[in-house]
Amino acid sequence: MTKQRKINLSEEELITALRRREKIAAEALYDMYSAALFGVIVRIVNDEATAEDVLQETFIKIWNSFSGYSAEKGRLFTWMINIARNLAIDKVRSKDFKNQAKNQELENNVTFIDERKNTVYNPELLGLKDLVETLRPEQKLILDLIYFKGYTHVEAAEELEIPLGTIKTRLRMAIQQLRKHFN
Repeated sequence: MTKQRKINLSEEELITALRRREKIAAEALYDMYSAALFGVIVRIVNDEATAEDVLQETFIKIWNSFSGYSAEKGRLFTWMINIARNLAIDKVRSKDFKNQAKNQELENNVTFIDERKNTVYNPELLGLKDLVETLRPEQKLILDLIYFKGYTHVEAAEELEIPLGTIKTRLRMAIQQLRKHFN
């Protein structure tokens, strides 16, 4: 297996290649700036998978809007950092991102508790069954379908014949109620 050499162009060469929309420009852009842009993004979104998605969006935006870049207004790197930062901030402010943070899966929390406390997960010892019994019937039903029977959110909505948004809201409320006992 041969190790590929990273492409390294001067800023002027890169700008010229980007203006001409040459393939080497996209490759050089990634090789030269992906680590720095990723570092900025991950500090803002605090999640590597999301940061990777935002990094991809950043490169697409740089490529598609390069005609708006002006060397007289600033360096290429500064312009790209601003795009990455703005996209990351937009992601954090988005409703989808906020809901994703609220809808952490129960398994993730159990694993987190397991890793941090070095404990063994045993629902009987935790009294999880008793805690689930304290939930409202519609919350228990959704929790049972999704976490114990393996339904997806969409499948649970179809099974219960209620909107997907209602499933997600009731599930989030149930998890928040259960979380109160563990925090």
